[in-house]
Amino acid sequence: MSARGIAVLGSTGSIGRTTLEVVSTFPDRFRVVALTAHRSANVLLEQADRYRPELAVLVDGELEPRTTPQGTRVANGWDAVLEAASHPDVEIVVNALVGAAGLEPTLQALAAGKRLALANKESLVVGGPLVMQALRENAGELVPVDSEHSAVFQCLAGASLESVRRLVLTASGGPFRDRDPWDLARVTPDEALRHPTWNMGAKITVDSATLVNKALEVVEAHYLFGMPYEQVEVVIHPQSIVHSLVEFRDGSVLAQLGYPTMELPVLYALTYPERLPYDAPSLDLAQIGTLTFEPVPPGRFPAFELGREAALKGGTAPAVFNAASEEAVAAFLSEQLPFNEIPEVIRDVVRGHAVEEVTDLGVVRRADSWAREAARTYVQERVDKTERLA
Repeated sequence: MSARGIAVLGSTGSIGRTTLEVVSTFPDRFRVVALTAHRSANVLLEQADRYRPELAVLVDGELEPRTTPQGTRVANGWDAVLEAASHPDVEIVVNALVGAAGLEPTLQALAAGKRLALANKESLVVGGPLVMQALRENAGELVPVDSEHSAVFQCLAGASLESVRRLVLTASGGPFRDRDPWDLARVTPDEALRHPTWNMGAKITVDSATLVNKALEVVEAHYLFGMPYEQVEVVIHPQSIVHSLVEFRDGSVLAQLGYPTMELPVLYALTYPERLPYDAPSLDLAQIGTLTFEPVPPGRFPAFELGREAALKGGTAPAVFNAASEEAVAAFLSEQLPFNEIPEVIRDVVRGHAVEEVTDLGVVRRADSWAREAARTYVQERVDKTERLA
């Protein structure tokens, strides 16, 4: 069996690095053909040295050809990311990009007939109808990488959607699950980035603290599995051992369990439907002792509720929700916005948006651009008001 060509979009981020470590365990099965990074030039060069891809792409900045290994072509800019997503020697594209920018490479990979290992949930959130259309019309394949959706995907193996009563996604609840809501105004970026069970990038870690991430995952599950929103539920499960559950019409429930590591969902997306031997810790339920579950408390995570509200509106509303969230998180991380005002930015932007049907990329881009500008305006007005009162 010849090694399958892999492109890793966002190779210097958390999922990208995990993917490369998994791939390196099976050198006879996989070979790295293309790597892309946003601006982490030094890390990308180290990866190019180790994996010797045919193509190395840096979006923001310049890579000099003389700095990369012989045989690796250097490219810069966004068009080169799209080239990596449709490279003729690539069979599997791992989309580990962050944010709405991941949509276009997702569409490119599916149009080129690749297996898309999707870790960029925003592709489905902002452009779900476009992604599903590309999947129907081309020979591409979509396998989820998010641990929750990988879990559902595995539990549904061989089952018809008609046999499913509901999907249950689990959420850790983040670092502030038990913190007094009145104290959230004082939360620092450093505190928000200390996730209790997962090691992730800054944006997704803050989204886990607000439960925005879980709202995005509800939209993702809706499109991935063709499930109405009223049949997609969320429960808080602090131990992060049960990754998701599927309840069937006969009352049977299947759950996928494992220690919280992204290596296993990445591996499954690469090898599906096979399961290759892997040196993962065996799950010791006796040692864990207790697994607990609780509902999402009403009013405790307002950003999550806004996300579900946007999902039910449909059209461009989820794209606007996502863009507002990205801008609000960026403002929080740069200490322009208190943590507890992230939902206020999202609410202001989403409820001021005139929803459109998602018919093409242009509609998505306009909604995304409008929402970002509206969110930045909110943040700047708050900054100006704070300075006047100082």
